[in-house]
Amino acid sequence: MGRILAIDYGHKRVGLAVSDELQIIATGLTTVETDKCIAFLKDYVSKENVSCFVVGEAKQMNNTLSESAKYIEPFVKLLKTTFPNIEVARVDERFTSKMAFQTMIDSGLKKKQRQNKALIDTISATIILQTYMNTIK
Repeated sequence: MGRILAIDYGHKRVGLAVSDELQIIATGLTTVETDKCIAFLKDYVSKENVSCFVVGEAKQMNNTLSESAKYIEPFVKLLKTTFPNIEVARVDERFTSKMAFQTMIDSGLKKKQRQNKALIDTISATIILQTYMNTIK
């Protein structure tokens, strides 16, 4: 069994989270600049056994794709082309940023720390990963 790597894709930054090899625990990995994401993933996959990428699917409340989907879909295609032997799954990412922000509040982070958008992206990726892991168990 390989790791599951979750991706919260954004126009400027990409939040990443990863599971352990047994696919039990979701952990925030890092945030990278969007244009460096594929290079980061190539390096990561060369060192770690990744069996699945999980990419957040941006939807609106009426279940249609949101405006940001136009950035995410080309990335998903590139991901599938670059890593043809790794499954790519999608998970609804509605409310993950709000949930991430609330997680920061609940964990006692100070206001200045909660303004760290990179941290919000990493926590959002962790929530996407945990959501996916809950559906496959």
